[in-house]
Amino acid sequence: MEGEHRREVRGGLGADGDPGFVVLDSRSTQAWEQGHVPGAVHLPTALIAEQAEQVLDRSVPVVTYCWGPGCNGATRAALALAERGFHVKEMLGGFEYWVREGSAYEPWQGDEQRPADPLTAPVGADDCGC
Repeated sequence: MEGEHRREVRGGLGADGDPGFVVLDSRSTQAWEQGHVPGAVHLPTALIAEQAEQVLDRSVPVVTYCWGPGCNGATRAALALAERGFHVKEMLGGFEYWVREGSAYEPWQGDEQRPADPLTAPVGADDCGC
């Protein structure tokens, strides 16, 4: 398993056509409805063992995410998928940093975007420079 930076995920999802991977939100349904990465697939970690084969294509790499750095749900989801033969990475920082960096997200009632938090993303720059 490897980590995937949010910048690469945003770039892949924002490109025209197939990004070459699927983004998987491993959180609860309640968390999913509160907001998720646009285009993500929802499959809670607890359901991966019984539903991964029906929801995901084993030939397409998967990038998992959960709430954020304080939660290991994406790690547990990535491990469960890797054990089933999927090529998988984790989106570093999770949904928390996706939103805090000003990326668009989809709550149940429609699209939303917040301004970037200057403690997590440089003001006026496209990336962190790392």
